[in-house]
Amino acid sequence: MKRAAVFLYAVFSYLFAMSGQIAFILYISPWDLMPWYIDRVTADVSFGSITVDLLLLALFGLQHTLMARKSIKRKLFGTLPESIERSTYVWLSGGLLWLIILFFQPFEGYLWDLRGTVWGSVLSTLFVAAWLFSTVATFVINHFELFGLQQGWQYLRGVSSKEIPFEVRLFYKIIRHPIQLGVLIGLWATPAMGYGHLLLSAGLSIYILIGLYYEERDLERHFGDAYRDYKKRVAKLIPFLY
Repeated sequence: MKRAAVFLYAVFSYLFAMSGQIAFILYISPWDLMPWYIDRVTADVSFGSITVDLLLLALFGLQHTLMARKSIKRKLFGTLPESIERSTYVWLSGGLLWLIILFFQPFEGYLWDLRGTVWGSVLSTLFVAAWLFSTVATFVINHFELFGLQQGWQYLRGVSSKEIPFEVRLFYKIIRHPIQLGVLIGLWATPAMGYGHLLLSAGLSIYILIGLYYEERDLERHFGDAYRDYKKRVAKLIPFLY
């Protein structure tokens, strides 16, 4: 019964996180497809609206940063199964995306508005390509392990998680972080960049860049010389440049 409950928790967490990610992509997409939409103005520019938006971004960044640290995870989860640890991180991430969708307050004004132009169509196409690229990159490593479903399945079957070997495949031979690159492009590739959208994209971009710094430190500690050699050979985000 306990093993089945842990697996069902992993399934719930995965589905909830996926719902948050898909809804977020639609929320910032070039098309008004949901009741909530980043370019639908819901507030005047004010100290209050900007404060709410910044608090939501800070919550998202803190949850991702703190729960990714091993010392924090040990304090929070102790000796609980690894699948519970990962699944909790996953559903909280999805929940915070839903909070952003529901309570982020876009405001008036545009940095650029290219809707109805050729360049607007190019940016819309790039938006779709970027999110597809990021999604495919999760499967190149291990999508279901990344989102906790594999750990839950292994716990249900009574199988211990195996040490993941350091491997470099497909996109990862060109850049070290293709998932994050796709997200960054997806945040900025829009035919109409409203000021609310700008705040959201800038805030999440800053978080991603800070998060990558700590992630790389963890990867170096875990994989040692293999990862340090990889860093020397392969760019972080921009092929052959950075």
